[in-house]
Amino acid sequence: MMTIIYAVAVLGGLGLVFGVLLAVAGKVFYVAVDKRAAEVLAVLPGANCGGCGYPGCKPFADALVEGEAPANGCPVGGQELADTLGAMLGIDPGYSRRMTAMVLCQGTVDHCKPKYRYQGIKDCLAASLVADGNKSCHYACLGLGTCVAFCTFDAIRIDTRNQIAVIDPDKCTGCTVCIGRCPRKVLSLQPAGTPVQLLCHAAERGKLVSDNCTVGCVGCDLCDKACKFGAITMVDNLPVIDQEKCVGCMMCAEVCPTTAIWGDFDNRKEAVIEREACIGCGICKKLCQFEAIGGERKQPHVITEACTGCGACVEKCPKKCIHMRVRRHLRDALDNAEARAALAVFGNDRE
Repeated sequence: MMTIIYAVAVLGGLGLVFGVLLAVAGKVFYVAVDKRAAEVLAVLPGANCGGCGYPGCKPFADALVEGEAPANGCPVGGQELADTLGAMLGIDPGYSRRMTAMVLCQGTVDHCKPKYRYQGIKDCLAASLVADGNKSCHYACLGLGTCVAFCTFDAIRIDTRNQIAVIDPDKCTGCTVCIGRCPRKVLSLQPAGTPVQLLCHAAERGKLVSDNCTVGCVGCDLCDKACKFGAITMVDNLPVIDQEKCVGCMMCAEVCPTTAIWGDFDNRKEAVIEREACIGCGICKKLCQFEAIGGERKQPHVITEACTGCGACVEKCPKKCIHMRVRRHLRDALDNAEARAALAVFGNDRE
């Protein structure tokens, strides 16, 4: 009996000692918790996608409170979330340009030659290990859905007929998870709404590309020569588009012989001059690099169908009488100032 009492007493004493030690350790090693972290975490999307550069939403929330992460760091929440976080933490939300994943390949079954019929595991990595994939282009999308499996936003599907991945830009949050999972590096994060995009990443040239795919970039550099704004640089036989310099004239897409560069031609712009306000100063005419503006000095100027919609004239017009609108007709490259010297006589038919 006494043995039991002693055992209970010893255990009780040990419990008391350890309890005191834990209490002391809690005081000594106490780390203050910023309650704002929980508030920030509550407004985050909870996707835990890692697109912010942190393992999940909680680490990102902690970093925000500690001033180590920007308010616009969450690609899922976009600018609206950045503004909310900025107001909560009293910091500059910054500008959050919406980014979406894009498929840098048009190698459908009609464009990219198949090497064999693949009947293995429906996984792009597995298929790429079998004779380097079933498509003749080493850079082609294999279309087996590895990216689909990892997309938590249902933003990617596989076009089974064309055997290629298709991304819904309205659902894509730009979290980058799919990009890291693609064994062919076909997916790339791009600014949403840009007027031109390169849809190929075959870092080869000429016949090496065209023998495998009819819509691949052949590195001809016609786009570079056509760009009058220094927005294109050729790197590894591929054009790199500087979106900060791109004005949306779409000349690169217009001259591309293989359609490897996509242009949003449905929303291409054109300039229009308000004749009543134009004083004929000639500034717009001198600035136009496409000879799309005609007219005599001190007479209202006119803009022809050669206009590419670059907007340079709008920015420099001292009377602010030039505005942009979505094109109503296809651009006519031959409809330049020289060809339309008589426009001053016939009037501006594009008001």
